Amino acid sequence: MPSGSIVTLARSPGKGAGLGVAVRQADYDQPDSLAAALRGVGTLLLISSNEIGRRTIQHRNVINAAKEAEVRRIVYTSLLHADSSPLSLAEEHRETELALAASSIPCTILQNGWYSENYTGLIPVARARGAWLGCAGEGRVSSAARAGYADAAVAVLTGAGHEGKVYELAGDDSWTLRDLAAEISRQTGKTIPCRDLTEASSAAALVGEGFPEALAKALASFDAAAAKDALFDDRRQLSRLIGRPTTPRSVSMTQTLRNAA
Repeated sequence: MPSGSIVTLARSPGKGAGLGVAVRQADYDQPDSLAAALRGVGTLLLISSNEIGRRTIQHRNVINAAKEAEVRRIVYTSLLHADSSPLSLAEEHRETELALAASSIPCTILQNGWYSENYTGLIPVARARGAWLGCAGEGRVSSAARAGYADAAVAVLTGAGHEGKVYELAGDDSWTLRDLAAEISRQTGKTIPCRDLTEASSAAALVGEGFPEALAKALASFDAAAAKDALFDDRRQLSRLIGRPTTPRSVSMTQTLRNAA
């Protein structure tokens, strides 16, 4: 797809000046800006907002504006197993998927699993404390690198036959927090055990290390959901979409450690 046919929407267009594509001002909280920005857009990639608690209304603003602008197709980044997930994040994704269905605009839903970076970003914390703390028990996580999910979106945006499809996207391999701690130990040469806590104790430990209370409770709740295999999927739809195996967590970990060196 030539860059001249791509339009990016941004609240602050100046921040996208170096992307090499057209940038239009738009804000999920300003419906009028959305309608104008989407004029002439054929296919829209709707990336879920990062404002948890406001996602549903923000996404509906985009969907309504897309309908007004006569957008022909929407691709939405949702959550793995959104229809049944116990994760607190799932409800707003379910509501958005319902809004998309009600819009009558042809859609493709990318139900993204967990990013490996959600864990690799916490490696410095684990190294500093000398252990990986969590409450996921023996729950398995099928994570993949962010780049893999991005490639899946590109494949759907540029390919044919994806309308009406829901893709459950996750990494090819799954692992437990004990496996993660063992890999950190192997790569760093420092023994990092995994300590399985209760959800409340896990949140309290994060607060004690300086995490905001709301974030600490959210992270602990995600672990607790992972204990129920909320982040597990073995269908390998992601690797089929992108035409290659997903990046192993060990490789993502190596990249994180190299960047931190």
